[in-house]
Amino acid sequence: MNATHDVELSAGTISYRDSAPGAASEAAGPSGSGAPIVFVHGLLVNGLLWRKVAPLLEDAGRVIVPDWPLGSHTRPMRPDADTSPRGVAHLIAEFLEALELTDAVVIGNDTGGAICQVLVTERPERVGKLVLTNCDAFENFPPPAFKPMIAAAKTPGGLKALMAPMRSRAVRRTPMAFGALSHGDIPNEVTDAWVGPMLDNASIRRDAGKTIRGMSPDVTLAAAERFPTFTKPVLVAWGADDKFFPLDTGRRLATMFPEGRFEEIRGARTFVSEDQPERLGALIADFVREPVAV
Repeated sequence: MNATHDVELSAGTISYRDSAPGAASEAAGPSGSGAPIVFVHGLLVNGLLWRKVAPLLEDAGRVIVPDWPLGSHTRPMRPDADTSPRGVAHLIAEFLEALELTDAVVIGNDTGGAICQVLVTERPERVGKLVLTNCDAFENFPPPAFKPMIAAAKTPGGLKALMAPMRSRAVRRTPMAFGALSHGDIPNEVTDAWVGPMLDNASIRRDAGKTIRGMSPDVTLAAAERFPTFTKPVLVAWGADDKFFPLDTGRRLATMFPEGRFEEIRGARTFVSEDQPERLGALIADFVREPVAV
């Protein structure tokens, strides 16, 4: 991947990595070869979530890995920015427009998958294909285990107190943190980058608090009602060992899109890109290259 670039959007500055040669520091229009492939991570992680998969796709298209304002971004959004799940979905649409991307292959995980469901049902005009890995959907937004975070986000100082134990790398490896999301140990330097902004920057906590308070089954159920309107190809690639998002959720998602299909990925939990990057990368690469029926 090339160096980090920035694009100025209505909510603030979004940083992203771009495999296109000579990508400019600001939106510069299409460059590189192949379809644009745009990743959408979830809450309390950043583009590093895709560090194992993104390089595997550079032969299939132009790979773009943004850091979305979901708690692990390093540049706060404007104080009045809408960083609710629906707000971030519309921000992604604005990002695609700013970079002049068309027929983008958008890939979502965890909270980012729920946000992608909103994107393709409210602002689908620049999306050509959708990939959903393990993510919130339907009645499960957020999963029950994460509901205390919503309570904390509604309490002054609550998120700061809730996040304080995450300064310990040992705590981050436990099931109460990242331990239940992957079969392996995620490198400390990666989780440092994930939790540091929330721990140290009140403006980042403000942005993430808006996201967390906006999590509701009303959002994902409303999107699900509109799935039949998105008639472009959808790949649902689901880790089989997930403790929060069961296989049945992935199967249900795939059946509700007119052009949806389901692939089970064994040996993977929520962070499929951590546990089975080669399998996920191969599925996405084939999906990107498949011609779209007219």
